Amino acid sequence: MATRSALWQSLAVLTAANVLNNRLAPRLYVPTSVAASAALVAIARRDGCTWEDLGLGAANARRGLAVGGALFGLVGAAYAAGAALPATRRFFRDERAAKLTPRALLTEALVNVPFGTVLLEETAFRGVLYGMLRRTHGHTAASAASSALFGLWHVLPAQGLVEQNPAYSEMVGGLDRAKVVTGSVALTALAGAFFCELRSRTGSLLTPAALHLATNTLGYAFAWTLNRPPAPSRKPLP
Repeated sequence: MATRSALWQSLAVLTAANVLNNRLAPRLYVPTSVAASAALVAIARRDGCTWEDLGLGAANARRGLAVGGALFGLVGAAYAAGAALPATRRFFRDERAAKLTPRALLTEALVNVPFGTVLLEETAFRGVLYGMLRRTHGHTAASAASSALFGLWHVLPAQGLVEQNPAYSEMVGGLDRAKVVTGSVALTALAGAFFCELRSRTGSLLTPAALHLATNTLGYAFAWTLNRPPAPSRKPLP
């Protein structure tokens, strides 16, 4: 049975990680996220969670990976279609991706997103918090609580969206920063609920992790491809 102490400890770890990653030490994003993920798993295990409770059991790993791989491919196809259509191409305008060098893009896709963003968020919200709460309150309550917290987790990151992604900001709240933050929190909470459903149906954390990895990594890749400045033309030799 999940104890209040374990839940409060988990929330304290997440609060510290959020402030460090978004305000105090963003350059330590990956090590902070890895350390926070390890701490959360340790808290859950000490509280009595099994690996199956956390979505990390070996029995469901193959199924979770298969479904996650299929979703990864679907996201890639959807992004390709969206990038090809003028009506949706504007949603790929992202200043963060446009400023990346090829090396920085690879670092973002292969290090920062999987080991910084996906590892911590999936471990925290679909693994530890969902797992602990489901044991005592069932799937629906666990999904609602962890998804609401997942939305609130994005309050700090969402504050720069007006400048970084104007099209997305216009969709969720226009140029009003408060509305953009509120809209972003609501959308990420809904995404969290969907991720929890995937986690529940497959029994594996690998499924939402693969989908999460696809949306973020491929999003960066397509945004960079569509927004990178053109290469300087070579002048003909005299």
